[in-house]
Amino acid sequence: MSDLAGEYDVLVIGTGPGGEGAAMQAVKHGKSVAVIEREPTVGGSCTHRGTIPSKALRYAIFQMTEVNSNVLFREHGITANFMIPDLRRRAKSVIEAQVKMRTTFYDRNDVPIVRGQAKFLDPHTIEAVEADGSRTVLRGKYVVIATGARPYRPPEVNFSNSRVYDSDTILDVDFHFKSITIFGAGVIGCEYASMFRNLEIKVNLVNTRDRLLEFLDEEIVDALSYHLRERGVVIRHREEFDRIDVVDDGVVMALKSGKLLKTDILLWAAGRTGNTDNLGLENTGIVPDQRGNIPVNEKLQTVVPHIYGAGDVIGPPALASAAYNQGRYAANEILKALGCGDECGLPPSLDIPAGIYTSPEISSLGKTERELTQEKVPYEVGHAHFKSIARAQITGQTAGMLKLLFHRETLEILGIHCFGANASEIIHIGQAIMSQPKPHNTLLYFINTTFNYPTMAEAYRVAALNGYNRLF
Repeated sequence: MSDLAGEYDVLVIGTGPGGEGAAMQAVKHGKSVAVIEREPTVGGSCTHRGTIPSKALRYAIFQMTEVNSNVLFREHGITANFMIPDLRRRAKSVIEAQVKMRTTFYDRNDVPIVRGQAKFLDPHTIEAVEADGSRTVLRGKYVVIATGARPYRPPEVNFSNSRVYDSDTILDVDFHFKSITIFGAGVIGCEYASMFRNLEIKVNLVNTRDRLLEFLDEEIVDALSYHLRERGVVIRHREEFDRIDVVDDGVVMALKSGKLLKTDILLWAAGRTGNTDNLGLENTGIVPDQRGNIPVNEKLQTVVPHIYGAGDVIGPPALASAAYNQGRYAANEILKALGCGDECGLPPSLDIPAGIYTSPEISSLGKTERELTQEKVPYEVGHAHFKSIARAQITGQTAGMLKLLFHRETLEILGIHCFGANASEIIHIGQAIMSQPKPHNTLLYFINTTFNYPTMAEAYRVAALNGYNRLF
C-alpha cells in the first residue's frame, strides 16, 4: 500500500456536476477538499459524452434546419447539409472550452485533483489507482460519491458491432446513415429521435410503456407525440425486445410482438447504470440497487452517515442541473455536521425543473394535472399557446404552449409546464415565483407584472389571465 497522501475534511469522487458542486461548496466555506477523477480531464460524462456534446449537436442541427427553411436563403441557392462527423467537430470545441474552464475552478480554489480509479479501503480511506498501477491513498472525515452513470448494456446486445450504439457512443458514428431504430423512449431516446429526424433520417422510436415520458403532464406528452409523428417519427408503444440481428446492410431489431425493424443503425437507450462497480463499496456497508444506484435519504446520506451521494449515481432525476444542486446540498449537510452553523447559509433547493431537449423543448416544474387530481386538490389551468404570442409569430416558432396549474382558492402556483422553443429558459421565470413565500407565489404576480413586448415571457401574463378568467 502507498503512504497516506493526505487527510481532508471532504473527499469527492468524480468531477461531473455533482462532484464539482460538492467540492466548490465545501472549499468556499474553508474546508479542506480533494477530488478523485479516473478520467484524464474533469467534467464527467455530462461534459464528455452526455449533455454538452448532445446539446452542441442539437444546436448545430437547429442552425442547419433554420438555414434550409429560410425562404430568402433558398431563393439564392443557399443550403446547409452536414454529416454527423461534421457536426461532432463543433461539439469537440465546446467540450474543450468547458474542460478548460472547469479545471480552473479546482486550480483557483487549491483543490487537488487525484487521478485514478477510486476504491474504498474502509469507510474513511480511499485508494486511487492509476492505469500504470501507481496508487494514492487519502483519508476523509466525509465523502461524497458523485461517480455518475453510464448507459445500461444488456449482455444479449453486442455493442462491439459497428451498427449498434448507446448514448455514449452514438456521436462516434463515422459514416452517413439514413435510418435508425431507437429502443427506449425516455428522455435520451426522445431527444435523439428529434435530432435525427431533423436531419431527415428515418426514425423508429420503440417504447416499452403506454406513453412517452409518463412522468410529464399528459397534455405536454400528447403535444410531443403529435409533433414527433407530424415530423415523421414512427412511435411504437408497448413493445418488448426479443433479439438483434446484424446483417450486411443494416441491423434488424426483432420485437416480441413479431415486428421486425430494419434500419442502418440501432441506438439502445433503455436505462442507465450507476458507476458503482470497482468502488470497493463492500468495504463500507453500502449496497447499490440492481441498477448500480446508491440509495440515499432525504439528506442525501447513504446508510453510512458520513458518506453522501449526489448526481446520476443516486438515480432519478438524473439531470446535470439536479446533480450540481445535489452536490451542493450534500456539502451543505456536511458543513452543518462540521459545525458551520448559520455561516452555511440557506441550503440549495432540490426542487429541480425538468429540461428535455427535444425539438421543441420541454420543461416542467411542480405538480401535474394527474397528481393534483389524485391528491384531490382544487386546481385550475391557464394556457398560453405560442401561436398567439407576438414574439413567437415574429420568430416563426409558434409550436408549443405554456401551461400554469394553480389553486382555485389561494391562486398559489402549483405546476408549470412548457412545450416549445426555449422552454428550458422560460421555465425559470415561473420557478422564481413558485419559490417565493406565501402570498407572493400566486397567479396575481403574472397578472400584475409588466412584461416587455414582444417577448416569450409575456406568455406568463397570457396564461395567468386565461386561467383567472376560468374562475368566474
